[in-house]
Amino acid sequence: MPTVLIVDDDPAILEILRTYLNAEGHTVLEARTGPDARDLLARADVAILDWMLPGLSGVQLARDARRAGLTLPLLMLTGRGEEEDKLRGLDGGVDDYVVKPFSPREVTARVRALLRRAGVQAAFSVGELHVDLRAREVRLAGARVELSKLEFDLLTTMAQHAGMAWSRERLLERVWGSDFPGTERVVDVHITSLRRKLRDPPDTPRFIETVRGVGYRFREDGD
Repeated sequence: MPTVLIVDDDPAILEILRTYLNAEGHTVLEARTGPDARDLLARADVAILDWMLPGLSGVQLARDARRAGLTLPLLMLTGRGEEEDKLRGLDGGVDDYVVKPFSPREVTARVRALLRRAGVQAAFSVGELHVDLRAREVRLAGARVELSKLEFDLLTTMAQHAGMAWSRERLLERVWGSDFPGTERVVDVHITSLRRKLRDPPDTPRFIETVRGVGYRFREDGD
């Protein structure tokens, strides 16, 4: 399973994130200062960095990691919610942000998303739904779900960015391709088919939510 490095000088934050990430099956490394984290970054698949760290800020740590050629995804924990601060972090090589106070479930969901985008995870689970990306296999409560290629691609596109609202236009471009001659209605047809196969009623969805005026969103928890 992937290795997650948590860099934070707050023992309570280290403990709660360790608990949630261990429950996801991740191996967890910990550091309380920027300098202590430097040697651990090369051993991690993804790192969670606090903005304010003793000895070295999270932003500087991210910059140093990128200069050293490390490409692992970096998630910043910060009390700074201003756009200018976020841009500084992004310019320094940070991939995503969570602003304090945060939900540990949100952090673990974002870690999953970063790992999937980086191609680290070969499989992932959301609630009773298990997706094997290499085998292109989907199981629901242990039972195999037969999906077409387009249904599988549509499901994994949304699930790998759980919590993000997708317009029909963006899904059409991502899954069918920019040169697809059909209309956005094809997205609705495939969503309906996916919901039926996943036993996911649209009025009480566990997985795929309708976002009014936008399109669809894959839920992060699967409850």
